[in-house]
Amino acid sequence: MHDISSYEFDLTKEVPISEPQRQFYYMAKAKKLVEELEQKLGRKPSFHVATFGCQMNARDSEKLTGILEQIGYVEADSEDADFVLYNTCTVRENANNKVYGHLGYLHNKKKKNPHMMIALCGCMMQEEHVVETIRRKYQFVDLVFGTHNIYKFAELLVQAFLTRQMVVEIWEDTDQIVENLPVERKYPFKSGVNIMFGCNNFCSYCIVPYVRGRERSRQPEDILQEIRNLVADGVVEVMLLGQNVNSYGKNLSEPMTFAQLLTEVEQIPGLQRIRFMTSHPKDLSDELIEVLAHSSKICRHLHLPLQSGSTRILEKMNRRYTKEDYLMLVDKIREKIPDMAITTDIIVGFPGETEEDFLETMDVVEKVQYDSAFTFIYSRRTGTPAASMEGQVPEEVVKDRFDRLLKRVQEISAQKAGCYTGQVVEVLVEGENEHDAALVTGRMSNNSIVHFAADASLIGSLVQVRLTECKGFYYIGEMV
Repeated sequence: MHDISSYEFDLTKEVPISEPQRQFYYMAKAKKLVEELEQKLGRKPSFHVATFGCQMNARDSEKLTGILEQIGYVEADSEDADFVLYNTCTVRENANNKVYGHLGYLHNKKKKNPHMMIALCGCMMQEEHVVETIRRKYQFVDLVFGTHNIYKFAELLVQAFLTRQMVVEIWEDTDQIVENLPVERKYPFKSGVNIMFGCNNFCSYCIVPYVRGRERSRQPEDILQEIRNLVADGVVEVMLLGQNVNSYGKNLSEPMTFAQLLTEVEQIPGLQRIRFMTSHPKDLSDELIEVLAHSSKICRHLHLPLQSGSTRILEKMNRRYTKEDYLMLVDKIREKIPDMAITTDIIVGFPGETEEDFLETMDVVEKVQYDSAFTFIYSRRTGTPAASMEGQVPEEVVKDRFDRLLKRVQEISAQKAGCYTGQVVEVLVEGENEHDAALVTGRMSNNSIVHFAADASLIGSLVQVRLTECKGFYYIGEMV
């Protein structure tokens, strides 16, 4: 973590133009403002960051938390705080509604605490109509920014402190990538690492390319150096993050494939485990399958979103593969890596979906036998092509299909879950068990959860565990 105390800034001099030096200048300035607030309050001011959405949002929140701690705030475990930041998601309509509900709740808190500040960032803020709603209905919000200028948080915060008016800065797009800012990791032993930002796929139901922008890959050496630094700081597992990691490197001046990047990451001494999210089936290459098959560090878990099993619906979704393409890909993976756990995302009720289309999805579920699946009811997102498509499926029909799919997915998961019973496997100890202080909870390479008796001092360690009993979606084990 970068400590701003090691950066000597004369705040009377001109603001640096280049990044990230400019942000360290503003962190030093914000630190002074927070110290003044501390004098007024007679205590350290507190903050709370609430994250909605994906792993990329969670990683962004770690950066925002790092900056807030660096400038003198202390973390609170609830919204009873002097600074509340919502890092928002907009993949589904109910995510937006949830944020509006939370804001209504915060308004009353702010009336009682005149020093309280409220900030909103993330994907939801990239939607023009959302920002208009905030300006009109939630004028008590202090700061609004989006996904492209998240690195400018300290600068925007200083502006909000000094003007005491709502500060709104949303960029439509950017080609800038600014890293090396403070980060406060949730876990000392594992971390997400952004390898790329944005998405070029434009699936017809998805708002992400509009709110996260076009694909931008980080330079491989910057990624590798970040991971080396994390390993030096005690990290044993990294998760490489991108909206579609399989298309990593295509826009670099010296193109590099995701498979080549994984090969480089694997060679970092001290790194024990590598995970990644998310893989688009159309870009999963034979080269990548070979790398996964021969790797000793890449975890045996692949998240491969299907979305629909109907080729007709996949075409309407602009997924750019057919049902047959997907099944052939799964066969290739299973042939080369028999122990690879495969999980997926499935949308039910996409516009125009017939019972026949739905049964095609069920057929893929039967053939692939997923270890688990995230099932979603189609959510109409304003601004996407699917929102204006004809044939929106009646709610009761969607609900019936969703229930049938969920039941079958859960049955298959339960059947597959017990297959490791009796085996000795490597487990990363992730924390104390929430329900029994004598147990710890860990995760297998294939992402399965294991509870077993062990000392909390082992958190962050990889240990050998015999799986004695399967309880459906988790195992009970004993250390060997």
